[in-house]
Order: sequence, then structure tokens, then C-alpha cells
Amino acid sequence: MNVKIIQTSKNTGDRFAEKETLSFEKVEKSEGTALKLFPEKTFQRFMGFGGAFTEAAAYTLSKIPAADRLSVIESYFHKEKGLGYNLGRTHIHSCDFALGNYTYVEDGDTELSTFSIKREKEHVLPFIKDAVAARGEELTILSSPWSPPAWMKTNNEMNNGGKLKPEYNDVWARYYAKYVKAMEAEGVPIWGITVQNEPDATQVWDSCRYSAEEERDFVKNHLGPIMEQEGLEDKKIIIWDHNRDIAYERASTVLSDPDAARYVWGTGIHWYVSEEFENLSKIHEAFPDKHLIFTEGCIEGGVQLGAWHTGERYARNMIGDMNNYLEGWIDWNLVLNEQGGPNHVGNYCDAPIIVDTKTGEIHYNSSYFYIGHFSKYIKPNAVRIASELKSESLQTVSFQNEDGSIATVVMNAGDKPEELSVVIAGQAVKTVLPEHSITTFMITL
Repeated sequence: MNVKIIQTSKNTGDRFAEKETLSFEKVEKSEGTALKLFPEKTFQRFMGFGGAFTEAAAYTLSKIPAADRLSVIESYFHKEKGLGYNLGRTHIHSCDFALGNYTYVEDGDTELSTFSIKREKEHVLPFIKDAVAARGEELTILSSPWSPPAWMKTNNEMNNGGKLKPEYNDVWARYYAKYVKAMEAEGVPIWGITVQNEPDATQVWDSCRYSAEEERDFVKNHLGPIMEQEGLEDKKIIIWDHNRDIAYERASTVLSDPDAARYVWGTGIHWYVSEEFENLSKIHEAFPDKHLIFTEGCIEGGVQLGAWHTGERYARNMIGDMNNYLEGWIDWNLVLNEQGGPNHVGNYCDAPIIVDTKTGEIHYNSSYFYIGHFSKYIKPNAVRIASELKSESLQTVSFQNEDGSIATVVMNAGDKPEELSVVIAGQAVKTVLPEHSITTFMITL
């Protein structure tokens, strides 16, 4: 039984550095800090990892030479050269990371006869198709609306919250079906949809509010039935698509109603506001036949080149959610420009890859490497296994891949190196984890 050690460390310059391959040796009793693995005890199956194909990301990539653009795409989606992403997210017409508010229909078109995704053909669709080519197979894509068209809303604008007018419930539900069919006509299969991005927030950008009861009733009486009528019953419907803090309360309102729950695949989670990872387990325990997927997270407040805490935030959140039954993980913008945009309301953020459109320079942030310590080694359909680690400074999660290999990720977010023994079936290996590092142990049984 061997283990290959891959490491990224703040102070050594290591980035996905392959360290020594160690052999496990029999131990009577492990001393010091021990990470014990129990592959016989299994939990959820994992779908994979990905990021969002926003118009901002696609537009930013269009501003650099074609070879550099493809290099960035490969660095995410290529199975060997990149992070091995297999998931994606799109916005159904505009979001804040679009170049402006836009929809797919003319105002007042309740028949949706003017529906066209022509705008997505310029930047977004070529981005997705090149990602598919880089991966070598189709991606699993989730699509989310940020706001209905202004004329369907109580505040008569796409931004600043407001609600969907009840008389447009069916028209809006048919809009999702139109989008799915239009994307698929362009050769991009859509795996699922969320009901509404961040339904509990009034944002200065594209937003729309639903109470838990309104979301339940929209799914039960409009979206679910219309997706079925349109022959799209195989598309997954995901509720909430917002923060962990009240995720359990929101999910319970919808999933406790069998007429609504029958249409719902699961609950979408964002990381803003709180790190109450246990709320995911609460949802899983109450509704074990439903699923949990991370649909968005990013570093707010603009670009932070060279920052290390940003990568650690990613890993801390990924480990916390995965240990509480998360089944898939989708980052927010795949790429942003030197300002952390473009964003049509100035809500600038960071991304794992920043492209300076003025100099052509491509920056790989710590978050890129921290995500990769999971996504490069935990393969689609891996199953989480039990582990035990008593440590103040170390955090960990473990999965067993379909080929039998075990991928164990350990983060040391502390200010000093930590000795660690990895123990499995009475055998152990010993290593030292540098301060502010992340390590993947690839164990071959």
C-alpha cells in the first residue's frame, strides 16, 4: 500500500508539487497527530467540480490571444493538464457579471414568440464548447435565473429585488423550458435549473425575491408541471440557491410538501454570510432522498492577487460542506479581468484566474491551486469515506475513487508545520505538513 503526496505551500513555492511516494508500514500505536481512514464506512457519491460560464468571464477571455484563451480553458477543464472540471453553471439571461441587463424576449411577449439566445452565441456558447473540447466529454451544466424580465416584476425593473407578478407564473416557467431547449439546440445539454439565484436578497443587480412558500408553490404549481409538459421532466430542479444560514428552514418548507418535493432534485448552497456547515447535514438527515450541491461562492470585494487566505477560505468551505453530504461543487466566475469584472453594477470580485486585459498577463491565484487539490484527485463518482482527525489546525476530507484509490486532502491553515501520521487498517505513513499548505494524499491500496 503506497501513498503519493502532492503539495501546495505558501512559503516553499510548491504548487501541485509531487513529493515522495511512501509505503505504509504496520504500526501498533500511532503517536502524535493521526488521521485515521475507514474506507469501509461510506457516505455520499460526488458528482464533481466546476465553475460558472458568466458573460463577464467569456468576454474577458475574448480580450486575449486565442492561444492564451485556450490555455486558460485547458487549465480548468483538461483532465490531465488542468483541474479536471466537469460541472458548469450558466445564467439565464443577465446577472451582475454580464455586460448589462438583458433578456431573451421583447417586452410584453407573453407568448415568448420572440425568444432568442442569440446574445449567448457571441461569448458564452463558444466558451462552453471550448471547455467541452478541453475536457473531452460533455459537462454537467446547471442554469440559474437572476431575475425575470422587468415587465414580469412588481418593481418593473430587473435590478433591486421585486417579485414575479402572479399573472406571469406560467409564462416565466415556460421561459426556463425555452432556455433549456434553445441551449440544447446549440449543442449544449442542460442538466438542471435552479428556481432563483439568491431568492432571499434584494440586490442592486438582477434579483427577485421569493419567500419559501412562494418558491414551493411556484415549483409545485408552475415550474414542475410545465417542465413535465415540455418533455423536460429529466431536468433536475434545485431550490434555494442561496446561503447556508437559513438553508434548512427554506429547504424544509418546500421538501415537506410532497406535491412540491416530487419535482425537486435537491438544494443549492452558497457560502456567503456563514459557515454553518452542519445545516447541510440537517437537510440531508431530514430529507435523505434529496441532494445537496454547492452552486456559488467567490471572494468579494475585487481582485486580491497573491493573497493566501483566499485559497484557504475555498478549502475550508469545501471540506466543511463535503463532510456534511455535499455532492457537487461549482465555483462562481471562472475568470475575471484585472478589476474583478466586468460587472454592470460595479460588484467586483476575485476569481481563481485573473486575466489582465491591458497587459495580457494571466494570474493564477491561491484559490486555483487549493481547488485543484480536490478536483484533480477526487474524480466524478467518488464516494466519501469516514475519517477521524483530532487537530486544532488541520482539516481534512477523504474520498474513494471508482478505481479504488483514496484521495485524502489535508489543509494546514496554521502558522507552524505539523507532523501527521496517516493511518489505514493498522498501517501508517508519517509526514510533515508545512504551515499554510494543502496536501493531497493519493493512496493506492
